[in-house]
Amino acid sequence: MRIALIGPTHPYKGGIAQHTTELAHRLAERGHEVVIESWSEQYPARLYPGQARVSEPEMEPFGATSYPLSWRRPDGWLRLGRRLRRTVDAVVLVVVTPVQAPAYLAILAGLRGVGGRRGRARRGSRVAAGTPTVLARPTVLARPTVLALCHNVLPHERSRIDVPLVRAVLRRASAVLVHTPAQAELAAELADVPVVTAEMAPHLWSSPTRRRPADAVLEPEGGGGETSRRLLFFGLVRPYKGLDVLLRALAAGPRDVRLTVAGEFWGDVAATESLIGELGLTDRVDLRAGYVDAADVPALFAAADALVLPYRAGTASQNVDLARLHGLPVIATTVGTLASSVRDGVDGLLVPPDDAEALAEALRRLYAPGVLADLRAKVAPPDVPAAWARYLDVTLAALAGETEHRDGKVDR
Repeated sequence: MRIALIGPTHPYKGGIAQHTTELAHRLAERGHEVVIESWSEQYPARLYPGQARVSEPEMEPFGATSYPLSWRRPDGWLRLGRRLRRTVDAVVLVVVTPVQAPAYLAILAGLRGVGGRRGRARRGSRVAAGTPTVLARPTVLARPTVLALCHNVLPHERSRIDVPLVRAVLRRASAVLVHTPAQAELAAELADVPVVTAEMAPHLWSSPTRRRPADAVLEPEGGGGETSRRLLFFGLVRPYKGLDVLLRALAAGPRDVRLTVAGEFWGDVAATESLIGELGLTDRVDLRAGYVDAADVPALFAAADALVLPYRAGTASQNVDLARLHGLPVIATTVGTLASSVRDGVDGLLVPPDDAEALAEALRRLYAPGVLADLRAKVAPPDVPAAWARYLDVTLAALAGETEHRDGKVDR
């Protein structure tokens, strides 16, 4: 199958760019002819308050990659759709943000062609003179199948125009792929097209082509049996991720526990610094604001006892798998897939969202005699090859049109 992935890849940073890259590699390994059509400029800098690109590839870039898209050049959007209509069998449209909906819609218009949703019809062949004139039924050329791959159907912090923009894109796709049942329900509410669900396969820091220190390994370290009395909050810091809740819990919890906050801030870091001072945590919080280079990740996890995910809301998080790759238990809230990914009292602890006192109690429980060692012993690394095999099976079935859709119901 000839497949085009439209989405971010290197030099763009972050989980979605990495997922796009690894998906291309793995589809190609299955024997498909794959290209990535990416962005030279995704959106105006003012819409993303942070570092958008990295100089060093975080994993091996995909060779067949071009950058025909720019928010500054709408003429290129339609042109890409028209080109792909002639050259590929299927398109994976990586839905990143409603801001890009106009570009997606132009690409989809180019893919449809002038003949409508199924492309341009060929005329019947001319018949010989003197024979009855019978118009042959035109052969309808099916346009490429379009799979809208939604990491999040709608943004966590959304505006009034997000729903109509995303709805317009999804209803023009052939099918939608999401990563959780809750997201499937949301997608089905927005568009009457088949919706398929595939659990997200690990891709952050688990790719065979990922750049890492020479001595780093993917096997879990198991914590070494020693307690550092240090916790880790890792990743892009946004309001829905609840760092402020964790800071309040840290202030109310065991006094000798420290916290490392490592990640880029969505906006100003000053409010967090002010809260740390107000709570008297200046000497207990190591604030490492900025994007974490791939090569620095193993040392961060090796220095921690547990990863804390105090999310107020969310769909799925690759950070659970990342913690397991490094042998760390996870303290998380019962939102999205965290409630099922983390086994309370087995390989982690679960607490209600937005509840600093419950989280403080979980911290006290973590450091009760024997608890941390017991949780560590039950942490198992994710089966990355098996997870990707399942993910690719669902994706390729959707691209081949093998979905069943009845009365707007969500396909599982």
